[in-house]
Amino acid sequence: MQKQAMLYEGKGKKLFASSDENVVIAVFKDDLTAFNAEKKGTESGKGALNCQISTLLFTLLQREGVCTHFLEQISPNEMLCKKVSIIPIEVVVRNIATGSLTKRLGIKEGSVLPYALVEFYYKDDALGDPLINDEHCEILGLIHKRDELEILKAQARKVNDILRTFFDRIDLKLVDFKLEFGRDHLGQIILADEISPDSCRFWDKESNQKLDKDLFRQDLGNVKVAYEEVLRRILRAKV
Repeated sequence: MQKQAMLYEGKGKKLFASSDENVVIAVFKDDLTAFNAEKKGTESGKGALNCQISTLLFTLLQREGVCTHFLEQISPNEMLCKKVSIIPIEVVVRNIATGSLTKRLGIKEGSVLPYALVEFYYKDDALGDPLINDEHCEILGLIHKRDELEILKAQARKVNDILRTFFDRIDLKLVDFKLEFGRDHLGQIILADEISPDSCRFWDKESNQKLDKDLFRQDLGNVKVAYEEVLRRILRAKV
């Protein structure tokens, strides 16, 4: 598959057109960002780790019946994906209270929520990706019809059920995570973007040690070591 013009560059990836109009090449970057890119850094090899972790998790989800944009990994930091039109809604699923949830609502850090909380955020860097509700999504024209929001919620909860069970097997708590969805050339809504320690919070089940991008956010160090540990555990499970 021949790489052609760059279509988009985000915080963690570059997307390139390919010789197939319905396929793009995602290149995972070593860049690290936090707080809406106010904090920036780099970690050599991080992109390849996220690419491999995403490959394994997309493969797991597809096997469990979740439609995703993933096609195949073609190099250490590159994957082929179905071309999609991204829905500008970040879908966040929370199992354990931390981060912005504790700040907004005062829920004690580390509290296990009674059920998976699904939140929507407007994907707009200039506005700081604000929290939005169903009506906001309609008013902003982010969806074609109201029932698409129910599709996003249902798919997010299905992904959570699959991943939470899987990570429990490898002694990791899936604290929370961000998903993005897009429409393919047939108009079908499918899971896109990535699933990695950049977009998820993972805590060790026994020690609550953080194994995700919070290490960068909070200047705790050992980012690459943590990502390598997540990959090691996933591989151990033989996805």
